[in-house]
Amino acid sequence: MTTQKYIGLMSGTSLDGVDGVLAGIDPHGSLKVMAHAFVPFTASFQAQLLELNQSGPDELHRGALASNAIARHYAQVVHDLLAQTHTNAQQITAIGAHGQTVRHRPLEFDGDVLLEQAPVGYTVQLINPSLLAELTGIDVVADFRNRDLAAGGQGAPLVPAFHQGVFARAGACVGVLNIGGISNLSVLGANGAVMGWDCGPGNALMDFWCSSHIGTPFDRDGAWAAQGLVDLNLLNNLLTEDFLHRSPPKSTGRDLFNITWLRQHLNAHAHLAPQDVQATLTEFTALACAHDVKSHACDAEELIVCGGGALNSHLMRRLAVHLPDLKVTTSDHRGLPPLHVEAAAFAWLAFKTIRRETASLPSVTGARGARVLGAIYPR
Repeated sequence: MTTQKYIGLMSGTSLDGVDGVLAGIDPHGSLKVMAHAFVPFTASFQAQLLELNQSGPDELHRGALASNAIARHYAQVVHDLLAQTHTNAQQITAIGAHGQTVRHRPLEFDGDVLLEQAPVGYTVQLINPSLLAELTGIDVVADFRNRDLAAGGQGAPLVPAFHQGVFARAGACVGVLNIGGISNLSVLGANGAVMGWDCGPGNALMDFWCSSHIGTPFDRDGAWAAQGLVDLNLLNNLLTEDFLHRSPPKSTGRDLFNITWLRQHLNAHAHLAPQDVQATLTEFTALACAHDVKSHACDAEELIVCGGGALNSHLMRRLAVHLPDLKVTTSDHRGLPPLHVEAAAFAWLAFKTIRRETASLPSVTGARGARVLGAIYPR
């Protein structure tokens, strides 16, 4: 069997930067990560991307320039991966590039009841794939979400099919919880069935609060949150959010769980110490995720956690407290480090696109059927 090399690139709602992996994938889709690289975003670029999550002046111009900048960041990660592994660009079959999501509003706005036209809505990932192909000399696969939207789906999450390929166990129900800026859960059934959806907040709110008050981009190991006390009044207020109580399929992003949303909830709690707010936000994320596991993955024997949240030991302890009957572990224990998983997923999604194989799951997104995802930009 001939193994091909793919690169997967991911910049998520945490806005910390770009993770990339170089992976070997065999014809059956089995993947092995060969190298990982990360290029951070500067604070000023993070601020630009955050501004594009909201309507504002000249946003088409600003969005186009940000797409070019994203492509340059992605190209730097590609060059780092090639240098690490002494690999030539000609040896890479394709790059899978997710882009930076700044808007995600599926199934909204443009329907017409009288004409029996269901709304499609939209999703926006900033990336200039043509520029990335030009800068790297490698075929680029991008725009993974829109084909699923066109078929009536949420366009997200995209990773459950990949989770099934790498984490499923025959005869066992397994949960895979990715905690990035937003958290999403995959349920890999013992019978091969797959479900998946966004649970709600991940690191995004905690990171914002931490950056605003102690000047660090994230709460390392959850140490600051561990110093605070959970405020039950604020926690219960946060848990009233309607999205948390909707049934799957569902997806979300900073369109909902953003700074404005948080400040509105904090208006009545201005007396709280900053570390108590951080403790409460951490508990909020843990409870929202645990609630979905209990509601939809009650047969699971194991919960595998990946993404940046898997490195927050305080958050991991809170998840374990709320899920006492489950083995809560990180993806490290299944051979794939937490910060590699999503980038590896986009290498795998590019592999599926190049082979013209479907990669979406209607059971996850609610689409009318499975579709080949992504558009190819030749080098």
